[in-house]
Amino acid sequence: MEIDITSQLSALAHPNRLALFRLLMRRYPDAVPAGEIASALAQKSNTVSTYLSTLTAAGLIHSHRQGTSLLYQAHLDGLRGLFDDLLSDCCHNRPDVCPPTKHAEAIRPTVERPLNVLFICTGNSARSVMAEAILDKEGGGRFRAYSAGSHPARAPQPEVIALLQAKGHETSGLRSKDLLEFSTPGAAQMDFIFTVCDHAANEECPAWPGQPMSAHWGLADPVKASGTEAERHLAFHQTYGLLRNRIRAFASLPFETLNSLSLQHRLDDIGRSSSSE
Repeated sequence: MEIDITSQLSALAHPNRLALFRLLMRRYPDAVPAGEIASALAQKSNTVSTYLSTLTAAGLIHSHRQGTSLLYQAHLDGLRGLFDDLLSDCCHNRPDVCPPTKHAEAIRPTVERPLNVLFICTGNSARSVMAEAILDKEGGGRFRAYSAGSHPARAPQPEVIALLQAKGHETSGLRSKDLLEFSTPGAAQMDFIFTVCDHAANEECPAWPGQPMSAHWGLADPVKASGTEAERHLAFHQTYGLLRNRIRAFASLPFETLNSLSLQHRLDDIGRSSSSE
């Protein structure tokens, strides 16, 4: 069935449907269960189901079944088709009206010009703090690491600080910070932004200057681990191992040979890695 531009624009014209679509774009390439979408948007399940049906019919999202769950994902081909229609039909491909899109030049981190990397989670007390410390140590001076939370805790978890110190990380400068601290005038401009928890990835974020590249590297929150003290201790160590391996993979990417599209795919692949060895 051919989908016209009118139905796609109509599907996105409703503010709640637009919010749902933007959530799936933030989570791309992840596919998200309908229940999680409803919770993130604070909407009733049957209402979200109607929104999902409308966006699916417009070719802007698609779904697949995993076990008993139906997972939804942004459909980039449908979105590109919408853009193509707007740029070609409405602008007649005039470069002075609609400049052609092109990939940015290769990003090359150097000691002379380190790249700024921001790790985001909800509380900025465990995962994002670990990631900041790990990249500072593993980045070879080619990156400046930062972390922040959408609803920051008062301070990093004591277990996190103790673990980082045991692993040889500098912790004196670590603190829990509000995300808004990095969107004020004079704040460092980010080159990369990674969300390390699903909740933070589902939330609206500030409009970052410079259009930094982003990816979702979601991990379970070790703070919420249950069981014995040894089991909770293990949860923090496993989270550290996962983050360390992902950050090592990121820092070792051949940036000078990757265009922006290839780099984005590599960042997404790193976020799907589940090895902590």
